[in-house]
Amino acid sequence: MAKNRFMSSSNPFIGDNTFSKHSSVGITKESSGLMTISGAVNKSFLLTSILFASALVTYQSEFFSMPLMWGTMIGGLALAIATFMKPTIAHITAPLYAVVEGVLVGGISLIYAIQLGSGIVFNALMLTILCLVSMLAAYKTGLIKPTEKFRSMIVTATGAIMMIYLLSIVMSMFEVQLPYLHGSGLIGIGISLFIIAIAVLNLILDFDNIEKGAKTGAPQYMEWVCALGLLVTLVWIYLEILRLLAILSSND
Repeated sequence: MAKNRFMSSSNPFIGDNTFSKHSSVGITKESSGLMTISGAVNKSFLLTSILFASALVTYQSEFFSMPLMWGTMIGGLALAIATFMKPTIAHITAPLYAVVEGVLVGGISLIYAIQLGSGIVFNALMLTILCLVSMLAAYKTGLIKPTEKFRSMIVTATGAIMMIYLLSIVMSMFEVQLPYLHGSGLIGIGISLFIIAIAVLNLILDFDNIEKGAKTGAPQYMEWVCALGLLVTLVWIYLEILRLLAILSSND
């Protein structure tokens, strides 16, 4: 039975169907045409470094505006979609995405730092790194296994969260706030913790699909796609943790 493309990973960049669609035929590792885990890891570090540098420049410049925020959000989304639709250009679109998303992350971090102090940004960054390391350890040791039931649960929850985000954006255009989503009460904190948990568990699916991509002989350009997919998840985790810390700070 054919699998739904989103059943293998809630991250559309690195699902099983993506690898089967772009599987390499007649390409050998000797010709440097196949994806490898080390290649995906190296590109993940590269994209993360680009994003961090872009975010740092934006943060230190102390210049960010709402038009720029919306512009980077739309630009990042466009680059992500372009990468998914045409993975062969990922070596171009992935670094561009890292630059654009870095501006967004740096700008949002600046806004929170101005309101609550720079410590909140450092704490969010450290907690994001902790989530990455702990999930990698859980995956490697088999503590958390990406079974089909696990995948289905995370994909369903992630899809629901994305729909809520979309609804919230549409409602905000009419100056209407979605109840509890951005609240500072116990319900708001609980919702934020749930979203962070789902975002963090997405890392398990990302790791698993990167490994599968290397095993199935995916073409080398899929390393960029995988690296970008992992970066998307990390940015999501960081921004959600930043928002939760802001909620907790406002309750002090």
